[in-house]
Amino acid sequence: MAKARVLRPKPPRPRPRSSSRGLLGFGGLGIAAAAYVGVDYLRYLSPAWHDRLQPALWAALALAAAARAPFYRHWSAELRAALPFLGSIAFMLAAFLCEAISVRFVSAVMGLQWHRSAAPLPDTGQWLLLSLNEKLPQSIVNLLRAHVITLHHYLMLFIMLGFSVLFDCIKAPGLGIATRYMFTMAIGRLLRTITFIATILPSARPWCAEARYRIPPHPHPWSQKYYVPYASDSNAIRRVITHDMAYAAVQAYPDEYRPDWGRMSFLVDILRPTPGEGPSWYHLLKKASGGCNDLMYSGHMLVAVLTAMAWTVCYSLLSCLIIAYVLYVLLCQKQTTFQGSPIHSSVSVTFPRIIWILLNSKP
Repeated sequence: MAKARVLRPKPPRPRPRSSSRGLLGFGGLGIAAAAYVGVDYLRYLSPAWHDRLQPALWAALALAAAARAPFYRHWSAELRAALPFLGSIAFMLAAFLCEAISVRFVSAVMGLQWHRSAAPLPDTGQWLLLSLNEKLPQSIVNLLRAHVITLHHYLMLFIMLGFSVLFDCIKAPGLGIATRYMFTMAIGRLLRTITFIATILPSARPWCAEARYRIPPHPHPWSQKYYVPYASDSNAIRRVITHDMAYAAVQAYPDEYRPDWGRMSFLVDILRPTPGEGPSWYHLLKKASGGCNDLMYSGHMLVAVLTAMAWTVCYSLLSCLIIAYVLYVLLCQKQTTFQGSPIHSSVSVTFPRIIWILLNSKP
């Protein structure tokens, strides 16, 4: 008796790629990103053309997204991801507030006299680039010093990547990758805060604190007791460590100014305000900016690397271009801002990748 023939199940046919995904996947989104960066750089080359082309580019991108939105099939997934997305925004804003308070604290705790006298860390990376400036052609030096791509470009590149979910370029929901991006950013900012607040390092720009802040010239009472009497005597520091208590007399310093901030008065000791800086604690934080110490690791490079890694989720080829932009920003940061130490940018290149891999790993 003949054996019955067993029918093997046919493998499922691969789903055809949509024309929009193919168009964007093979360079459309990359062209849009490069166009945004190029048009924005026209503000330095030709401000008149920049004023004409930038609104036109914004309008074209907005119209493309609006035309595709009615045909998007994953709005239900986006609604389910909305609550985690809002939570990640709140977490990131809280991390930024913590960082702003800490930046002001590390800049004000030692006083202006310390900022004028403290020697910065030797920056071998900066010295290397300065020596190359003397040997490379001037055109290459000008390219490295040009502000081709900066922080706001990376934020815009990520926004463009998020909206590309309308064209099926990334896996829905688009708010999912935005949630991971912002959560990773918040974790990186908090760890950065712990890093620079644990050990205060002097800035490579000794004029920064005097130009930016109206902080007291004398140190905070904490540092008056535990730092000032022992800073220049290694034997005195050894005695403090041995006896685990302060023993030197502290010289007379002016009393600290203490405004009435209501429930936020606990920030007075941390922010160290002066009468000329206004009555609002929030007004002081808006002046914190990048701080006036070596705030390792770099927050700008953190944003750049996270954006590059977000692009690698769907575009391995285009991400090479973004990574090239990251390396360019690393070199430009050394060229134009004279940061503190060679570890400043290199740590922020490798650290975000660890967090991102953990967030995207499957159990």
